[in-house]
Amino acid sequence: MFARITKFQLKMDRIDESVKLYRKSVVPAAKSQKGYCRTYLLVDNKTGKCAVLSLWESKEDAIANEENRFYQEQLVKFLNLLEEPSFIREEYEVKVQA
Repeated sequence: MFARITKFQLKMDRIDESVKLYRKSVVPAAKSQKGYCRTYLLVDNKTGKCAVLSLWESKEDAIANEENRFYQEQLVKFLNLLEEPSFIREEYEVKVQA
């Protein structure tokens, strides 16, 4: 299993809107992606800091998800909700799942 974490900073007054957008737009679309397993949107309501954890069956599936532009298309949906227009992407191999 493979994990991608994307970190970003939301505008404080746009947190609820961002959660709705993620739930209604990103999650249903992600379910159609090959190798998709699960996703989590993590939000610090005091600071607006966010992290998205997405889990994939393999690294190849996660890479394909970026190469077919799906990943970038989802990020664009949030640009006007961000404090700064920047994202930090990290990748990890899942070694233990419980």
